[in-house]
Amino acid sequence: MFESLSGKLGEVFERLRKRGALTESDVSDALREVRVALLEADVALPVVKSFIDGVKAKAVGQEVLRSVTPGQMVIKIVHDHLVEMLGGAGEGEDINLNAVPPVPVLMVGLQGSGKTTSTAKIALRLQTKERKKVLMASLDVYRPAAQDQLKILGEQNNIPVLPIVAGQMPVDIAKRALQAAKLGGYDVLLLDTAGRLHIDETLMLEVAAVRDAVQPHETLLVADALTGQDAVNVAKSFNERVGVTGIVLTRVDGDGRGGAALSMRAVTGKPIKLIGVGEKADALETFHPERIAQRILGMGDIVSLVEKAAETIEKEEAERLAARVQKGQFDLDDMASQLKQLRKMGGMSGVMNLLPGVGKIKQQMAQANVDETVLKRQEAIIGSMTKDERKNPKVIHASRKKRIAAGSGTSVQDVNKLLKQHMQMADMMKRMSKLGQKGFMRSMGAMLPGMPGMPKL
Repeated sequence: MFESLSGKLGEVFERLRKRGALTESDVSDALREVRVALLEADVALPVVKSFIDGVKAKAVGQEVLRSVTPGQMVIKIVHDHLVEMLGGAGEGEDINLNAVPPVPVLMVGLQGSGKTTSTAKIALRLQTKERKKVLMASLDVYRPAAQDQLKILGEQNNIPVLPIVAGQMPVDIAKRALQAAKLGGYDVLLLDTAGRLHIDETLMLEVAAVRDAVQPHETLLVADALTGQDAVNVAKSFNERVGVTGIVLTRVDGDGRGGAALSMRAVTGKPIKLIGVGEKADALETFHPERIAQRILGMGDIVSLVEKAAETIEKEEAERLAARVQKGQFDLDDMASQLKQLRKMGGMSGVMNLLPGVGKIKQQMAQANVDETVLKRQEAIIGSMTKDERKNPKVIHASRKKRIAAGSGTSVQDVNKLLKQHMQMADMMKRMSKLGQKGFMRSMGAMLPGMPGMPKL
């Protein structure tokens, strides 16, 4: 989402770094470009003005102008103010469940913002990560099949959903859900309210009536990040009329300009608690202001990368591969396992988005037309091989290559490329087993196939 903003800020800061000393006019010129970049990213005008004023007050001080690395000092000041604008330093705020169970959580927002999907994502997150017993209930009696949608999501993810009673109105459903959650010994009750295509009086009165009936401990506004400034206006309206305790920002993985995320905290005073980063049920992350600021400024997000790796990499599989690498062994089954893990972490682009200082490499990847679907194709090719072929690729001759290509929906050239890549990786593994840890560090580049700019042995 922040790619365009990150690129423009990166250009501004690159010029600052190249200058040995900065004058007041240098800083003013740079901040003028930062202001334009933020406005183009759809950040609210009052937020931009406050941000630039705060940065300028510190950036033109003697501490910066006399600094040994003034460019870096300005970047640090921009970073600190960006963190403050997004919600402050420290750990991200998660859903507050510090209340007597069942804890009612009210999900509000406009139609199409992703409320129902986000409700199911939050329920799955609470159920798997925090071991909470969660009940979901749909109060949307207006949109066709809205209640059935939540029911299906519940069945897909093994999350209990309040049974549908035809003709029952939202407030009555909410009261029945609360009673069912108490009797069933649930820890959390998630209430998915109805939305409208725009803010109207009927919507606000209904949400307020549900709020008064269940007294939710959290009222989470679900907003679509791709709607830009309109999402900020929606957040402001819901906060003033209903009282919002936190924001869930959906479609953060899209190509929006990021202005909504940068403006919401400043405009509403309410924290962005969670962000939706994909369609899958587990594609939900805690919003960490500091980590997001680092991503925007091209500093990477190593902590999130490590967390993502810890969640996706299976310990037993990693230990098995490590033992094989120490022996210099690496067959096509091992390669398939590595491709699967890389894809789980979001593919090459997903990993690179979290690495610091890889903007230029990403540009090279785009120019080289490195296709993300290559991982899936490679997995399909390996999946079309027999067990013997995966263990001993040397037996794969011309006729077998044709069969594998036909079975995987690829070409013989694709099969040849994969076999060549595997041979290079297998050779590297043999060398790593002899070189030890230093050899491993030097050879890391070859682990991400087809990536320009990585070191080669």
